[in-house]
Amino acid sequence: MRVLAINDISCVGKCSLTVALPIISASGVTCDILPTAILSTHTGGFAGYTFRDLSEDIPAVLAHWKSLGLKYDIIISGYLGSIDQIEMVKSTKKDFLKEGGLMIVDPVMGDNGILYSHFDKKFVEEMKGLCRTADVIVPNLTEACFLTDTDYAGVTEKDYPAVIEKLKQLCPRPSVTGCDVKNGGKAESRVFYTDEHGQTKSYATEKIEGAFHGAGDVYASALVGCLARGVDTDTAVKISAEFTTNSIRQTALDKTEARYGLNSESQMYAYLKALNEAAK
Repeated sequence: MRVLAINDISCVGKCSLTVALPIISASGVTCDILPTAILSTHTGGFAGYTFRDLSEDIPAVLAHWKSLGLKYDIIISGYLGSIDQIEMVKSTKKDFLKEGGLMIVDPVMGDNGILYSHFDKKFVEEMKGLCRTADVIVPNLTEACFLTDTDYAGVTEKDYPAVIEKLKQLCPRPSVTGCDVKNGGKAESRVFYTDEHGQTKSYATEKIEGAFHGAGDVYASALVGCLARGVDTDTAVKISAEFTTNSIRQTALDKTEARYGLNSESQMYAYLKALNEAAK
């Protein structure tokens, strides 16, 4: 089983490839990487960071891979810095995804109801096109709203199923994180998702207050690891959501600066134990 992760490298602040590579690899599958950019830190909470777009280097990398005959069982794309890189991912899927392989798109564009600074409506429209090529997409609620032309400010928990149904017009198996709900006065964070049989469901974990960078990357990477090991969608979502929530909880207990990312390392053993039991 071979996975390709297409994402940026943020050298400080655990997210993107520095999260995807260790989690997917630890899951028991080979994870190759295609960096889209390299940053000194991620862009959330840091000022003065450096940014180098690697678009010019990618064609030569892909040409070398073609000469090696590389093919992938799963491709997951994350942060893409330009519309040209969206087109690159489409081309990479065509050239490198095995027949019957799984294309997963994490449409990294924004959070808390707003787009990240250098993205615009045109980028959103192009990202919709990439999502149409995917088998699974893993947006947060903000990204789900942009992809479905839904007003984030007006969304309440009763609207979540409708957002999922709109997403299914782009991709058959959306998995939306960060959907906050109240359950008998108790705050929960739910993942709303569609399984491999087309049924829309949700899975709830404890809502832990605060802003935690990289949570979406932890969830998406864990989900890839589970699916790569043949775990069914219901169980994969449960394992990945619990891993992410436990990582957030530990980070909150550690009282470290949130911008430096989640302490997912401390929860890796429990994640792998659950994964290995489910994959038997």
